[in-house]
Amino acid sequence: MNVSTTLVAIAMCCTSWVAENPQEAAPSSIAAPSATTSTATSALHAWTRLSTEPYAGKQDDIFFVTPDLGFYGNGAGKIFRTTDGGVTWEKVFEQKGTFVRCLAFTDAKHGVMGNIGPGYFPGVTDATPIYRTEDGGTTWTPAKSIEGAPVVGLCAFDVVKVPFINAGNLDHRPRIIGVGRVGGPTAFIWSDDLGQTWKQGKIPAIGAMAFDVKFLDEKRGFIASATHADVSQAHALILATEDGGATWNEVYRSTRPFETTWKFSFPTSETGYCTVQSYNPDPAASQRFVAKTTDGGKTWTEIPLVNDHKVREFGIAFVDAERGWVGAMPHGFTTSDGGKSWSRVNFGNAVNKIRVVPTKDGVVGYAIGVDIHKLILPSSASADSAR
Repeated sequence: MNVSTTLVAIAMCCTSWVAENPQEAAPSSIAAPSATTSTATSALHAWTRLSTEPYAGKQDDIFFVTPDLGFYGNGAGKIFRTTDGGVTWEKVFEQKGTFVRCLAFTDAKHGVMGNIGPGYFPGVTDATPIYRTEDGGTTWTPAKSIEGAPVVGLCAFDVVKVPFINAGNLDHRPRIIGVGRVGGPTAFIWSDDLGQTWKQGKIPAIGAMAFDVKFLDEKRGFIASATHADVSQAHALILATEDGGATWNEVYRSTRPFETTWKFSFPTSETGYCTVQSYNPDPAASQRFVAKTTDGGKTWTEIPLVNDHKVREFGIAFVDAERGWVGAMPHGFTTSDGGKSWSRVNFGNAVNKIRVVPTKDGVVGYAIGVDIHKLILPSSASADSAR
């Protein structure tokens, strides 16, 4: 790898490990938003910062089982739990050398944690890719087995309900799906026994990295990927399956180098969004895009986000087909018209994951990046939620 490519790769990983690479620290000043927030969309801007343990870089995942019970983790090998909607947090896991990249829970007791694995970020020495809990996060132990080739690390989980016949009735059981990782090698795995054992599928060679996964049902799913592990040669890529991951087909590829995808949001079965990252060092390559589908992922188009070379996209979430957010450096964005227009939203720097959880009065949102922010969206301003 040449020097310029190495610098791009360093910039890519530094957004998750700023403590080791302070050149990616949050900017000291941010330009004022170019659009004025209207009364109709003001609820989308009402994020408040929660009090959490300070962390120098981008924290990667947060997961809420209920509006009050949630967990978050970070690259310091720590997991925190709240039972009061983020008012207070208790540290329930700490292990030096582990990088908590992703979290998922099937209920209040059972959950999994994905570790990024060694060989990419500095200081990560733990080679165990998956830990699981059976007691609501109080204790964490390695998964019993993963079939197939060794899984080096993971970047994302999804949970999908799989139908089955239970004593003459149609019932559903949770399937946990995992993919990884940034920088490769790739892995696509799933568990039907709450994370104890895992089966492994195959991502085609064109998918050189895997950042996120989303399944609409047991058959239809998507992987956010990139065409090359060398970011200077990479194009953003979305892979789709109609057979539960037995085969994958390319449904979107960006035309520009230095690009990857990052995170998905499907507020409906037909409408979906995916963030597109650019690491192009050329200041002229300043237009940022979000990929969007309106036909259930069969085809994708690019919608402009902002023309600003400083912006790098991360997380994304929509409460319905029209209203949602994009997390980014140095600040986030929100839309109320399906991405036709965007305005700045202040929910922190480098928001990597946004979770939207239904409540009896609407939805509550949690966004994690350098900090954690919370949004309470009443039913009059909310619709279908999107994890």
